[in-house]
Amino acid sequence: MKILFVGGGMGGTIAANNVARRLSKEIRSGKVEITMLSATDQHWYQPGLLYVAFGKMALTDICRDQSSLLEPGIKFFVDPVEEFELKQNQVRTKAGVVHSYDMLVIATGCEAVYDEVPGLKESSETPYTRDGAVAMFKKLRDFEGGKVAVVVGVPHKCPIAPIEITFMLHEFFEKRGIRDKVQLQYTYPIARIHNIENIAKWAIPEFERMEVDYETFFNMKEVDVDNKIVHSEEGTEKEFDLLVTVPPHRGLQVIEDNNLGEAGWIPTDRYSLMMNDQDNVFALGDTTNLPISKTGSTAHFESEVIGENIASLYRTGTATREYDGKVYCFIEADRGRATNACFNYIDPPEIKAPTKSMHMLKMSYNQWYWSSARGLL
Repeated sequence: MKILFVGGGMGGTIAANNVARRLSKEIRSGKVEITMLSATDQHWYQPGLLYVAFGKMALTDICRDQSSLLEPGIKFFVDPVEEFELKQNQVRTKAGVVHSYDMLVIATGCEAVYDEVPGLKESSETPYTRDGAVAMFKKLRDFEGGKVAVVVGVPHKCPIAPIEITFMLHEFFEKRGIRDKVQLQYTYPIARIHNIENIAKWAIPEFERMEVDYETFFNMKEVDVDNKIVHSEEGTEKEFDLLVTVPPHRGLQVIEDNNLGEAGWIPTDRYSLMMNDQDNVFALGDTTNLPISKTGSTAHFESEVIGENIASLYRTGTATREYDGKVYCFIEADRGRATNACFNYIDPPEIKAPTKSMHMLKMSYNQWYWSSARGLL
């Protein structure tokens, strides 16, 4: 049996390691072969970019060699897929190599895009890319005061990030002693300050305590670069001296080019995690169209389900688990505090008051991540 993983991010890595351990005997005997194809030999801890943007971590702290995170039985190639030939149960890579499979797992993720909002790229700072995080820290370090606007595009990965960015901006300017010189503004595209109602209810008094001005129903239309004004689709605007954005995201272009999903989002069954109309193709993580947060924890929990089901399908011909939409997110606050949100398709999160111990747990997880990527946590 040939099992092929396309994408070496958190979801693909955990799922591949999970399957490799469950089918270790079969791999050693040659009955099962696991292959991973990736566009890079590096593995980035993407949530760490937020800490890079505030000078709390360096890029070298959040990168490892991808091969070092994989179980020994996994064959790993840096050769991105360009063609998905699902009817033939094969893919074709950039180098022209054809890989056949019995089971395919697509975990290609998503990426920030700027072309949907004219003027956004040249006028804004963001922690969503490596270059962006480094540039944002330099900008924050040199900022001496004025209007700071946090503006959110949709859809985007890590839905808690806009809230966290706002807390961390407040704390950063406080520590620099210039918070009284900063007018901190926050916008959100729907009728509340976060799409999850309980998070929005918790955040409003926190924002008011920090004296953060907030506006809802603000969908970015364009940025007037010269005059430093963000215009919304609703006809309002925000002036800024520093613009921090959560840019819109799309699935990878290769997914759309191969007609696997509009805007790069693969239509996926929310419980089985099978690609719609396919019986041997799984999708997980940011690349799915599921109505659930695009976070590392989502990919982690999905990966456990997929790993167990692939092993079960091989051994018994039947899947044994369903994904319930489970997500767990830390939420960074100020004053060395954090809280968390745990929810699924049915149950909303209950947000508790931030604590220092939860912040310590979150910071510890930044180091434990590498064990998590191995599937050991």
